[in-house]
Amino acid sequence: MNRLLSAPYNKHKIGKKQAVAILFIMPFFVLYSIFTIFPVFQGIYVSLCNWNLMGKTSFVGIENYKKMMQDKNFYLSCIHTVKFVIFSVPFLVILSFILALLANRAVCFRRFLRTAYYLPGVLSVSVASYLASFVFAPYRGLLNGLLRACHFLNGQKEILWLQDSNKVWFSLVAMTLWWTIGFSMLLYLAALQDIPEVLYDAAKVDGAAPLQIFWKITVPLLKPTIFLVMMLQIIASFKVFGQIHLMTGGGPANTTRSLIQYIYQQAFEKNKLGYASAMSYFLFVVLCLLVFIQRRFGRQEEG
Repeated sequence: MNRLLSAPYNKHKIGKKQAVAILFIMPFFVLYSIFTIFPVFQGIYVSLCNWNLMGKTSFVGIENYKKMMQDKNFYLSCIHTVKFVIFSVPFLVILSFILALLANRAVCFRRFLRTAYYLPGVLSVSVASYLASFVFAPYRGLLNGLLRACHFLNGQKEILWLQDSNKVWFSLVAMTLWWTIGFSMLLYLAALQDIPEVLYDAAKVDGAAPLQIFWKITVPLLKPTIFLVMMLQIIASFKVFGQIHLMTGGGPANTTRSLIQYIYQQAFEKNKLGYASAMSYFLFVVLCLLVFIQRRFGRQEEG
């Protein structure tokens, strides 16, 4: 009898809690809808229009997407972006793994190592790019100065790290490695610390060599993390913009212009917002496919 009488009270109490929860969630949901969800659908509409910052807007259907498929500069920008992905991702995945192994060693200065590896990541892209521009600058740059001090450069000879199309990719990849490697290192470090020490102790008792322990225990248990780091870096590299825009401006002769920089130029320098939106949604689809692959194979690794 008491349960029957208390049932309406419990339902009222649960309903009251739900109402309070909705009230707390509602401000965020409203702002998220206005500034995130609505712009997504608005952007789709803009991509179907001849939309300029000034002048009359007209609906053109899929003409912007047809133009994109016929645009040589669009394909070149995609090639430059893929080139950056190919150049940067393997180094980021492997070097961050090596740094995590070094930072996980039982040495007295490992806290210093962890801080030193991660510290560049707290800089904004503008600050990091400015520092890198100083390092790679000719005549007054730090790198050329060190090479001249070590007698690798003689006389007035200068290496144009940011002006030579064959060397500029090295500069951009090196800057990206220095700036972003700390985050991947932390992911590896967390995964390394989750490996039970019992496994290492048992392997040592059985007479396993350090290399055997590394390849038979460490690497297999870190496969999900390795895949996660690789996919995160691929996605981040496809979105590269800041360091290229600030260090080279897409040069020399547009040889480093990424897809996002080309979108930026079309939208804010040429006022072709409709065409820029179409290219943005192409990149959006590519990134969604990469996320789908990451989640699909990530679940298989966990399983």
